[in-house]
Amino acid sequence: MRILIVEDERALARGMKFNFEQEGYQVDAVGDGPAALDLLDNADPPVDLVLLDLMLPGMSGYETCKHIRDRDTELPVLVLSARTLSEDKTQAFDCGTDQYMTKPFALPELLSRVRNLLERHQRNTPGPQPQAYTFGRVRVDFHSYQLDVEGTIYDLTRTEFELLRYFIDHEGNVLTRSELLRDVWGETDGITSRSIDNFVMRLRRKIEPVVSSPRHILSVRGTGYRFVAEPDTGKG
Repeated sequence: MRILIVEDERALARGMKFNFEQEGYQVDAVGDGPAALDLLDNADPPVDLVLLDLMLPGMSGYETCKHIRDRDTELPVLVLSARTLSEDKTQAFDCGTDQYMTKPFALPELLSRVRNLLERHQRNTPGPQPQAYTFGRVRVDFHSYQLDVEGTIYDLTRTEFELLRYFIDHEGNVLTRSELLRDVWGETDGITSRSIDNFVMRLRRKIEPVVSSPRHILSVRGTGYRFVAEPDTGKG
């Protein structure tokens, strides 16, 4: 497995590189976004996971993450940042990161998260994947991260897409906020129940005919949500 560290603090980058190599990973470390993108384009074997700082010289980590997602929608990205505000974390998820850890961090936790992300990525990639899923007036394209809602095309952020895909995979089940936090966000620090509700509302604005009376992503009072692909006529 090959890991790319994008971190301009050289001592930290060297320390992480050493520890991941001790775990048996092949590790590259660069100090800015353009160098990271160049390496991703030319790496052989390809990179399996990116550890990304946000406060990089020149191109920010946010912008770097967007460019990574333009190249590869599935490559796991874990942000490591001293930024602790919830809006910073939300912006990182909007750019396509999978998980977010704040500095300083505990090495065992970082190693564990990397292992889990790599295992999840391996489970999600083998075998042919469905190209699309249709419910109601919505067509979901699993390869382009796009929704086609009666001819209107919406580009989803990675987190919006993963949340919608989780709902689809568990169609009909009542999903608690704790389950969503664990399985979609990986129990990332700073993501709260309110954050989950905000992401659900963003999806509803795209897929629901009437946002105030949802037919597909239903609220279950005091628990969480339930996704219904084909609701009964007249029920919301």
